[in-house]
Amino acid sequence: MEKQGFDFESFVREAGEQLRSGKPLVGAEGVFTPLLKRVIEASLEGELEEHLRETRKQGGNRRNGHTQKNIQSSLGGFDIFSPRDRDASFEPQTVAKRQRVISEDMDKKILGLYGLGMSYSDIQHHLKDIYDFDISDGTLTAITDKLIPAIKQWQHRLLESVYAVVWLDAIHFKVRQDGTVKSRAVYSILGVSTEGQKEVVGIYFGENEGSAFWRSVLQDLKVRGIEDICIACIDNLRGFAEAIEDIFPKTDVQLCVVHQMRNSMKYISYKDLRPCIKDLKQIYQAVNEPMGLHYLEEAEKKWGDKYSVIFKSWRSNWERLSRFFPYSPAIRRIIYTTNPIESYHRMVRKVTKTKGAFSSEDAIVKQIYLATLHANAKWKGQMLGWNAVRTELTLMFGERINNQ
Repeated sequence: MEKQGFDFESFVREAGEQLRSGKPLVGAEGVFTPLLKRVIEASLEGELEEHLRETRKQGGNRRNGHTQKNIQSSLGGFDIFSPRDRDASFEPQTVAKRQRVISEDMDKKILGLYGLGMSYSDIQHHLKDIYDFDISDGTLTAITDKLIPAIKQWQHRLLESVYAVVWLDAIHFKVRQDGTVKSRAVYSILGVSTEGQKEVVGIYFGENEGSAFWRSVLQDLKVRGIEDICIACIDNLRGFAEAIEDIFPKTDVQLCVVHQMRNSMKYISYKDLRPCIKDLKQIYQAVNEPMGLHYLEEAEKKWGDKYSVIFKSWRSNWERLSRFFPYSPAIRRIIYTTNPIESYHRMVRKVTKTKGAFSSEDAIVKQIYLATLHANAKWKGQMLGWNAVRTELTLMFGERINNQ
């Protein structure tokens, strides 16, 4: 190790010359890397001197040379010489004995890149190109695994006692398990509090989407503090609405009209598609439920003989398809479809679409959690026009809203 003192003025002059000659600021050959190395080594030397003053009072502890170790930082990688003591009682704080990364924000950079959907390989190439920083898969996993405790805490946090509106839906991923690739359903719940704040209430893993698992999810939401939901918006999964009404009996369950339309389109021949869909749209665009039912009857007279299965579905689901009619257009736009939660799922897909199959559930939930943090930041604050919506909800639900 070099023993001469460090002349800062000389360093500044030399750094200026190196910059003018085209040398980079950062990286293994960067202009500022030697300065960081000197600062770290000087700090370690000062720590050891303080430690020796304390331990000499108790015995004959003294210096025992230096050990060389490679350090990675946002300025690049470099070697430092860390001082040692004879009895190995020295525990440095500047750079701990087994510490290899010193940049406080490097973990944040890595998690930020991971949250954008970059693979470990992409992150490694990025860090190498920008910072001349080498990092292993194991270290990347260790860094992203730091999210797990925060995720567990978030998944089990206490919730509001009342939610004005919730949307419930599932998104599916492929996971490698026991040498095979299996499909896993992630059950998502998006809610709006009585104060108009949108948030992802929870995510849960299941083998496949089904009403039985949704029932267990709803029970967990109740355990976590939800006592009442004013309006729940869902797709037409068999048994799903009944599960909600069993656990939250006061809830208005609105089936997604867009899902109903998509299901109808599957049965319509191409040549009939545009005119038939035009007639079906009049149903949910009607000013009130009686007019909606009138348009349903008119469409059935016209198309019922050819597409009876479509109108059987509309009839059997009508009670829950028509729940949005008593509300104003402002609330209708919010509740007649599950588009809000599908929009959230698109945010998730944006950062997971490059993954053919995930290595584990933890790998999925880490990416979903980071996407959720991004979504929550985007939604921060009260929903637009919420004061008017809350006034109407108060008229509809009374003390169920005002007790908050």
